[in-house]
Amino acid sequence: MDFALSAEQANLQRTVRDFLADKSPETRVRQLMDEDSGFDRAVWQQMAAQLGLQGLAIAEEHGGTGFGLQEQAIVFEEMGRALFCGPYFATVALAAPALACAGGQAASNYLSAIAAGEIIATVALAEVVAEPVGDGWAIAGEHALVLDGHIADLILIPARSGVGVSLFAVSGDAAGLKRELRATMDETRKQALLTFDQVPARLLGAEGAGQNTMRSALDVAAALLAAEQVGGAAACLAEAVEYAKVREQFGRAIGSFQAIKHVWTELLLEVESARAAAQFAAWAADCAPEESPIAASLAKAHCSQAYSRVATESIQLHGGIGFTREHRTHLHFKRAKSSELLLGGISHHREQFVRRLGW
Repeated sequence: MDFALSAEQANLQRTVRDFLADKSPETRVRQLMDEDSGFDRAVWQQMAAQLGLQGLAIAEEHGGTGFGLQEQAIVFEEMGRALFCGPYFATVALAAPALACAGGQAASNYLSAIAAGEIIATVALAEVVAEPVGDGWAIAGEHALVLDGHIADLILIPARSGVGVSLFAVSGDAAGLKRELRATMDETRKQALLTFDQVPARLLGAEGAGQNTMRSALDVAAALLAAEQVGGAAACLAEAVEYAKVREQFGRAIGSFQAIKHVWTELLLEVESARAAAQFAAWAADCAPEESPIAASLAKAHCSQAYSRVATESIQLHGGIGFTREHRTHLHFKRAKSSELLLGGISHHREQFVRRLGW
């Protein structure tokens, strides 16, 4: 297990970082925060056509490039650093792994469309009810907070059917589906209320296999979210350190005070240990699948804590200005808090970690 980046991985990191510096500067992030769609469709298509980011970890047989989660985690770390706005997490970290786990021709077709940048996908994580209707299925129920649910072309739903939980696919323009954008704390990550009123749905994989499918897919998503949190924490820490070099009190830069040095040394160690946890989770998914569930919960809990602590301390360092909407630290703080709760909070993943260890 070697966490040093290979030449190919380092090139991927540089390419993505340069792309995001050009396409997702803070000014553009703030513009997209105020737009209902929350993303730039031209950039989305560029990501697929020029960089192949949507299909990076999708198997070649489904139209992707067949890289592993370690390469995918590099992309998410850079997106966390840039506070990237768009449906990349919902599509690539949530929907694509669920489709890959479900298997079958329908899932393969959807994966090919994702890899080509042709569709935006998401997962509605709350269970709803599915009933057989004629040759197909119909979904009833609602989910209050679906990532990018208002713009998704494909919505995957674990729904309870006659033999248990099954995974279904619903088209974004299906009859009976109502979508409403919700106001949330983190404006960089849009969420929507979805109401299903006997919406036509397509069964993916075997009936009753949805719970195992989603459990595996959510472990992948947790590992990738951890990588994104590391990127955000590292960027927030770097910005605060730069501020401490120029902000003066009593005729000295505040970064020269011993108390400040102690705090930021501790935070640096926390960010680096979080990066190690995220890298281990990605490595386990690729090379030691039996350890992947444990590693994913460990990474999600530790990276959530690290990002939230760095963002909170950064606000303290900046003083009142740090919590104003005009300051970048404010955006990191809200992203940190929303990511902490996404896919389960710190206590949930710590409990999962202990349970999966068999303690």
